[in-house]
Amino acid sequence: MTKAPGDQTVIAVDVANGLTRIGVFSRGMLVATQERSTPRHLTADEARAHLRMLLGQTMDDEPNGAILSSVVPSHSDAWIRALEDAVPTRPLVVGPGLKTGLRMGLDNPAEVGSDRVANVVAARHDYGAPVVVVSFGTTTNIEVVDESGTFVGGAIAPGLMLGMRSLSEAAARLPMVELRAPRSVTGKSTREAIQAGVVLGEASRVDGLLDLVEEQLGGPVTVVTTGHHASIVSDLLRHEVVSDSALTLRGLAHIWYAHA
Repeated sequence: MTKAPGDQTVIAVDVANGLTRIGVFSRGMLVATQERSTPRHLTADEARAHLRMLLGQTMDDEPNGAILSSVVPSHSDAWIRALEDAVPTRPLVVGPGLKTGLRMGLDNPAEVGSDRVANVVAARHDYGAPVVVVSFGTTTNIEVVDESGTFVGGAIAPGLMLGMRSLSEAAARLPMVELRAPRSVTGKSTREAIQAGVVLGEASRVDGLLDLVEEQLGGPVTVVTTGHHASIVSDLLRHEVVSDSALTLRGLAHIWYAHA
């Protein structure tokens, strides 16, 4: 007997520049995840192996469908081929032409990264509007949804690791250090001074941008943080935030279930 759309099981794959995350959703709930660094190169066989590892540990029934978000074009084909072998229907790929139910107030919606779209879909669906997503990854992205539920735009800046690497590469005597908050904004060592500039500086930058967003929207907003480095910065922000590590995967699942 065919399952009702809401009872079906879906694989969601989010390929970001730094990390690739796979999630399995059953009845709309995230039941298993796998996370690994995004390699420089990926074959379809390698993608199939990642899927088998996760599905073999967590699945009793075959999945009904799959959805992919990839901001690494060279990996997209490998994942599509692997997902085609894992599910009975053609995988959905987030990008131009795929309806997401998201109202766009942007000059060129087609240029928006699929991960940004998934984040906004989940934030609007799960937290209402107005809402702002701050994603801490290779880049720090701020996505803004106004009170009407329209994705009106955002900001993109270098992420924590890019900031750290730029210092180390441009200044020969400055080392790479652990990404963590120092004891004080006035670092007592070179290591702490770098941490103050990079980590506390990132928190201050995000707080300042959130102030500008609230000023533009005319009032306070719900702020949701996500991404690989969210745990480093979220607690340093002056704004009250909700941390949601599964936001992108859940946004992909929302899109898939809407098409089921």
